[in-house]
Amino acid sequence: MSGRIDAMHRRDVLVAWAFVIGLWFAIIFVALATWSLAPSGAARTILLIGGAIVLVFNTAAIMAMLRHYREDRDFMYGLDIKFLDEARKARG
Repeated sequence: MSGRIDAMHRRDVLVAWAFVIGLWFAIIFVALATWSLAPSGAARTILLIGGAIVLVFNTAAIMAMLRHYREDRDFMYGLDIKFLDEARKARG
């Protein structure tokens, strides 16, 4: 059971960090691609601050989620594995 929990947790951590990295790349790409479309320097500054806020809060939220997963890992993934095994048995 511990091995399965470790594998599920490791996969969830990798997916979460992939999402964070993808979000950073997407926001940076959009900022660069739309830089010339902003009507003024003030608009660019506001857009950069808005993008930075989105990145900081989303990154912090993912980190908090991962910390919670690590704290309650055995309980959460244990339930998942139990229900997955029951569903597999029910399918035959």
